[in-house]
Amino acid sequence: MNTALLLLPDFALILLGAAIRRWMHLGDHFWSGVEKLVYFILFPALLVNAIIKTRLDLGAALPLLATAFAAMAGGMLLGLLPKLFTRLPALTYASMFQCAYRFNSYIALAVAGMLFGAPGIATMGLIVGAAVPFANLVSVWMLARHGEVGLWREVARNPLIWATASGFLLNLAGFVPPAPLQAFLGRLADASIALGLITVGAALRLDGSSGVKAFASWLVAVKLLALPLIAIGVGTLFGLSGLNFQVVVLFAALPTASSAYILAMRMGGDGRSVAWLISATTLGSMLTLSGWAAWLLR
Repeated sequence: MNTALLLLPDFALILLGAAIRRWMHLGDHFWSGVEKLVYFILFPALLVNAIIKTRLDLGAALPLLATAFAAMAGGMLLGLLPKLFTRLPALTYASMFQCAYRFNSYIALAVAGMLFGAPGIATMGLIVGAAVPFANLVSVWMLARHGEVGLWREVARNPLIWATASGFLLNLAGFVPPAPLQAFLGRLADASIALGLITVGAALRLDGSSGVKAFASWLVAVKLLALPLIAIGVGTLFGLSGLNFQVVVLFAALPTASSAYILAMRMGGDGRSVAWLISATTLGSMLTLSGWAAWLLR
């Protein structure tokens, strides 16, 4: 119960976003603008700020990152299995496939900070920083294979990849931002979590899975249940313990990224089905993520 209460503020922000969209009637144009602000400005600032403030010990981080990547790879393999038994349109399948392994970074950093404070944010930030380019590359590649958008052009325009790369380069170069720049990035980072969670709630859609319910249900189970189990197994094998083990399991248990919808729409995919999956995993994670956190903190 205590763990559930710790996560309540973050999930309350998500529900607040859903309520604002339903009752304030701000219009799609408003939310589209907010999503662009978060995606292109606030969230890249959060990534850069988290990465440059994290002390990178690549040797110690290797088992942590290997576990995170193994969980994502497991999601990809499990996401490919239904292709043997279903005959979905190629773009629909490619759009939904990304929901098996992509993760909501807003929720990731918010939950890590709420449960473990600054060390949790730093550890989760390291995982997110390394995993975002991988997740985006695979997702863009899958959609580009069946769509009309070029892979490398889409990758080159992705702000999350550029922010991650910039943060790592600055960190490895030993760059210490001056106080005004630190404050500026910090303000943007703080705004990104609250506004990001609100936009997650505003994007909730529970219609649109018609015709793909079996595949969608499979992906929800993969994302919320199978991936954490993979992380537990691989993390134990690699000897992870303490904060690193706890954070990587929570990373694997995250709901699907809201940016999966943006990417699907930008590349001509099935945004409606992706929106349903994002909503289902987000709402489901209110129970499952709290359960995994309670188990880790027992």
